[in-house]
Amino acid sequence: MSMVLQTSAGGIVYKKQAGKVLWLIGQHSQHKGWVFPKGLVADQHQNERLDDAALREVEEEGGVKAKIIKLLPSPVSYIYRFEGQLTKKTVYYFLMEYVSGDPQNHDWEMSEAKFVTEEEAMQTLTYPSDKQAFTAALKLFTTQHETD
Repeated sequence: MSMVLQTSAGGIVYKKQAGKVLWLIGQHSQHKGWVFPKGLVADQHQNERLDDAALREVEEEGGVKAKIIKLLPSPVSYIYRFEGQLTKKTVYYFLMEYVSGDPQNHDWEMSEAKFVTEEEAMQTLTYPSDKQAFTAALKLFTTQHETD
């Protein structure tokens, strides 16, 4: 069986609110898993860059605008089967800071999007690949904010 290769980009978005740090997660409309906003690179615009795709997906699926802080050191990869087709997806995540918007303004791909605490995010995320990316984002976040 042949395998399709896909490249996606997404954002792990944080927001500082009332002395807490909150993280954006969403529940996917189709598979119902709790994930970070992400999507295919160049599915709408040929030659789309990873960072542009990640910002676009955060706005579409998460309902918010964010700014990129840094690309996570390693992409995550996983294999899944959809309608009999095997797909290997590689996802490049960016640590992002919330700028504006409301997670309730997400598109149809998410049934819900919301900001949650670190603990709730880790408990709610459905897939090991998202938990792996979140752990890397938390390390990057801590490193970035040690000088604050």
